Amino acid sequence: MVDFEGEDTWTCATCRACVVRCPRGVAIIDIMKALRNIVVEMGAGHMPDSLRVTLKNIAGTGNPLGEAPEKRTDWARNLEASASTISCADGGAPEKGMDWASGLDVKIFTKDTDVLYFSCCIPAYDPSIRRVARATARILKKAGVDFGILGRPESCCGESVRKSGNESLFQKLAQSNIGVFLENEVSKIVVTSPHCYHTFKNEYPELGGSFEVIHYTQYLLELIKDGRLKPTRELNLKVTYHDPCYLGRHNNVYDEPREVLKSIPGLELVEMPDYGANSLCCGGGGGRIWTETKKGERLSDLRLDQAVGTGASVLVAACPYCMLNFEDSVLTTDKSDVIKVRDISELILESI
Repeated sequence: MVDFEGEDTWTCATCRACVVRCPRGVAIIDIMKALRNIVVEMGAGHMPDSLRVTLKNIAGTGNPLGEAPEKRTDWARNLEASASTISCADGGAPEKGMDWASGLDVKIFTKDTDVLYFSCCIPAYDPSIRRVARATARILKKAGVDFGILGRPESCCGESVRKSGNESLFQKLAQSNIGVFLENEVSKIVVTSPHCYHTFKNEYPELGGSFEVIHYTQYLLELIKDGRLKPTRELNLKVTYHDPCYLGRHNNVYDEPREVLKSIPGLELVEMPDYGANSLCCGGGGGRIWTETKKGERLSDLRLDQAVGTGASVLVAACPYCMLNFEDSVLTTDKSDVIKVRDISELILESI
């Protein structure tokens, strides 16, 4: 019998490891999602306070941090920009092609733009992860990609909202994003987060939103193979790569991130004991990125120990949730002098 008043309902990180290993193919994630839906939408049990606050933030502002929607473009613009530039980012109607995101020369997406870059809420709003979106934008610029961002009209993709049991809020977010994408005639979306990738690719089509969706590591590999991106600067680093659950087990993307890393001269890639389909979860899926996990129970601490055990000086991630969890583990376990956490985009940018 399920105890809806306890914490058990909220421990699943939806990493899909159990689904992959289940001999009868039981869709355990769907079961957990249904149980959480009973708690969230029917008020039939306990929900962690931090998760309750986060879902309220997303419902009110379209992002988990509760920040103003007009700040969604702050990562891409020069905060010393002129008043006229800032006013456009704050909700005005910029002229076609106008460089309102002057810090990185990122333009607003228009109907004749080739690629929409969707940064994810975490790189857009969290100051510690903002560097990932900025690095990705700089790479796309250097490769000559015709891309743009939508900014304020965007909302959270809703993936973790759905896994947290709030189906009605997910539907609202999805329909809002789909409407914005269709209105702007978006056809190709490059995403930072594996969670956005999974949702846009696998869940939005059933709601009327079918787009070409590419994780940025897949796109970087395309650019490298096409000769548009050439990592030439040697990075004499020993690194280990962590497979994000929603990129790996959920969508079978294992090779592309590694091939991108191997394209960097001087870089040595070593594997942790559990990698690929057997990779350990960072613990951030299923809405758990918004809940507190007791010290000693954090999956990210276990994964960090595996990374340190390889002798690598850098733990490489390709997911904002993983970045948050690993950086927190580095700090709380006093390993900042032993290993650093970097995103693939940061290493590629450094190499070009």
